Amino acid sequence: MTDDVDARTIVITGASSGIGAAAARQLALAGQRVVIVGRDPQRTEAIADELGAPFHLADFADLAQVRALAADLLAAYPRIDVLANNAGGIFGERTVTVDGFEATFQTNHLAAFLLTTLLRERLVESGASVVQTSSVAARRFSRFDIDDLNAERRYSSSSAYGNAKLENILFTKELVRRWGEDGIAAAAFHPGAIASSFASSANGTWRFVYTNPVTSRLLTAVEVGGARLAWLALGKPGLDWQSGGYYAANRLAKTSPRAGDPVLAARLWERSAEMVGL
Repeated sequence: MTDDVDARTIVITGASSGIGAAAARQLALAGQRVVIVGRDPQRTEAIADELGAPFHLADFADLAQVRALAADLLAAYPRIDVLANNAGGIFGERTVTVDGFEATFQTNHLAAFLLTTLLRERLVESGASVVQTSSVAARRFSRFDIDDLNAERRYSSSSAYGNAKLENILFTKELVRRWGEDGIAAAAFHPGAIASSFASSANGTWRFVYTNPVTSRLLTAVEVGGARLAWLALGKPGLDWQSGGYYAANRLAKTSPRAGDPVLAARLWERSAEMVGL
């Protein structure tokens, strides 16, 4: 871990594999202070040891662990310059977490919402950037219903994932509206169709595309997706990227028209806060 006084402290969730680990490697190489957050103890510690970086364990399917993570981060780091909410995934059958929420919704959106809000004061003090790993799935697969966030009435793995990725963008935009004047910037991005294990818990087409040795050759390398996260983490909002924006291949990109609905974004924030007791 670097001792450079000019280095920024960058917390990356979901950093034990995939684009999170790739971005962590790239940012550490660029001289940044990287903090590794992962769910799997062995893989998380392995990446941290490789980079000489600190690490923290948290399973986002358990909000008590997210609250403990926030407390640990506040105790350990007097500055958090970048929070990269990268943890998440796609699942097969509908499952409910120990907190009573649909797993895709909780692990991709609700846990990140809770972590970010619990870290708010530290993020404000640091003039931080918040980076959300979203996806083109927000436009292609979402069937978003603000009154059915837990997908009790309608569920498919694709729509649940698309909805969660749309929620990432709505959260980004509402975060900037609420906290932007306090000095916090935020952006969401599509990393690409990445050759990683992220769809290992899915079924059907998703699992086939990401695990079949033929189709997986068409996917983007994790290093490319990691570089897109690292670009936002290293960049200066207002100069290199626009706060509140959604990016693909390091450029502002189109997404679901619903992502631009400020009323929907505000309602999602309010519902999320109620769900996590804030």
